[in-house]
Amino acid sequence: MIIERLVSGGQTGADRAALDAAIARGLPHGGWCPKGRRAEDGVIPGRYALEETPAREYLQRTEWNVRDSDGTVVFTLGVRAQGGALQTLQIAQRLGRPLLHLAKDGGGDVAQILQDFVGRHCVRVLNVAGSRESEEPGIGAWVAAVLEGALVRATFR
Repeated sequence: MIIERLVSGGQTGADRAALDAAIARGLPHGGWCPKGRRAEDGVIPGRYALEETPAREYLQRTEWNVRDSDGTVVFTLGVRAQGGALQTLQIAQRLGRPLLHLAKDGGGDVAQILQDFVGRHCVRVLNVAGSRESEEPGIGAWVAAVLEGALVRATFR
């Protein structure tokens, strides 16, 4: 598995867990966020190297992150995605981009599943999306654990 960069939209939950994992490993990170660095908890902190879209709506940010990455992984605790996680799945399908939905309730070795996805699709820029912390409390901690498990065995360039 070779990942050169992690991107996300900076929302609470899955997005921030991905950015924090990248920072902790010294892996380049970035992505698009809404104008004004808008998130459910206020302004996205400046430590995250995100670029603002022209629009304040989340949808533009979501689409641009899917478009500009080699593949997207969407994390949810439950097997049914909702809200922004569901929109991300739909956008990736519409754009014909490589897509993986990982659900904690789905079981399996999710870190290995993620590694296999990245390898199969030659993903160098991985877009990480998923539920907000307010929608699925604990999603951030689970995403952090999965990414740590996947990245610890990954090859970086």
